[in-house]
Amino acid sequence: MGRAQVLQARACGLPPHVDMNPILLKPEADTKTQVIVQGKVWRSQEAKEYFSGKSQLKEFVKESYERLAEQYDVMVIEGAGSAAEMNLRDRDIVNWPVVEMADAAVILVADIDRGGVFAQVIGTMDLLTPEERRRVIGVVINKFRGDRRLFDDGVKIIEERTGVPVLGVVPYLRNLELDQEDSVDIERFRMTPFGIETVNVAVVLLPHMSNFTDFNQLAAEGDVAIRYVAFPQELHGADVIIIPGSKTTLADLDYLRQAGFEEALHAHVRQGGEVAGVCGGFQMLGKELSDLQHVETGGSARGLGLLDVKTELLPHKTTIQVRAYSQGEFLGSECLVEGYEIHMGVTTRGKTVSSSFQIFPDKDDSSDLCEKRGDGAIRSDRLVWGTYIHGVFDRPEFRRQWLNRVRVRKNLQPLEVEISQAVSSRLAQALDRWADHVEANVDLTPIFSAIRQ
Repeated sequence: MGRAQVLQARACGLPPHVDMNPILLKPEADTKTQVIVQGKVWRSQEAKEYFSGKSQLKEFVKESYERLAEQYDVMVIEGAGSAAEMNLRDRDIVNWPVVEMADAAVILVADIDRGGVFAQVIGTMDLLTPEERRRVIGVVINKFRGDRRLFDDGVKIIEERTGVPVLGVVPYLRNLELDQEDSVDIERFRMTPFGIETVNVAVVLLPHMSNFTDFNQLAAEGDVAIRYVAFPQELHGADVIIIPGSKTTLADLDYLRQAGFEEALHAHVRQGGEVAGVCGGFQMLGKELSDLQHVETGGSARGLGLLDVKTELLPHKTTIQVRAYSQGEFLGSECLVEGYEIHMGVTTRGKTVSSSFQIFPDKDDSSDLCEKRGDGAIRSDRLVWGTYIHGVFDRPEFRRQWLNRVRVRKNLQPLEVEISQAVSSRLAQALDRWADHVEANVDLTPIFSAIRQ
């Protein structure tokens, strides 16, 4: 499921469940996408094929909605894309078809930071059908910058032109440390300067990069400078280079080679720098990737050769939450990490590497995947390692021990674990900060009234 829906579940104090995101699209190419239905890979489809199969997909959405409706009295349904995509109206399976299925009231949220807010709101309302317009109980203007009173005339114009009340104008809230959907937050880390007093982490910006939130906790640390890099020359000054997850591993491996990253990564390690790979990035660091069953493009490819591992891509997708401990060879002591695996493929380790982590079974899960087993791989010099665990940096104890290992290598003093614990605590409070901000700037009375009705 998407990270946005995970965040929304957290905001409600609920464990995330795939019914909250019954259909997830993971692009594999410009016109092809992997369709995830209720947490499982359904099939890969071209865009035209996807829309032609909407009737079956709508049934999956209905199933998920009905299961949730049996458990909860109130449901918030997030739209996708525009509320008035005229060219998709007859094929859409989100937005208005779901609104009608749920007999829901609608709030239209406009992002004023993008500009053209009057065209957004008034144009959208004009393009809706009369029945759709009757469902809209209010408008919220989001990300307003400046003196709120200067938009009083704007509120009046919107209300007069649409006949719908503006429930609030929400000021732009700076430094809001919530997980962003997809890659929308990456640009602000593209030009991060590296320094001699910081742990400098370069994350390679793959064309088909996945799981953009894996490094948010790292980026929040005061002694870390994180930079997303698209070209090898941008790696200069990095202490650690991370290859992230990928939606299409073989294609992104070919991109790394063509762009010149292979030589840069080997040179970095020869000079004593560290390289890490997460999920697809871990697979790329190995000696070989094979796709004999055409999970992606088929065939096989030579890996980057930094880890003694080989990977075979397989149709079955592993999706599991895990608890694991770092192996002694990694940090010198065991340290707990928690996260999730989501990958297609099996990796075997050679004799010159050991596992990075030991995964322990969940007492409530009887599946074979939750047997005690090794994860990832790490070289004896500890300069190159990989893991399948997304969220590996989220727990503050592991994050700080790992950062301190890099600091010591850089002749910097290690820092106390309490510093990282405070970072995690601050991030955990971001939802409360946002909720207070919304409550102070939005009239919730019409929303609660609609819920009671």
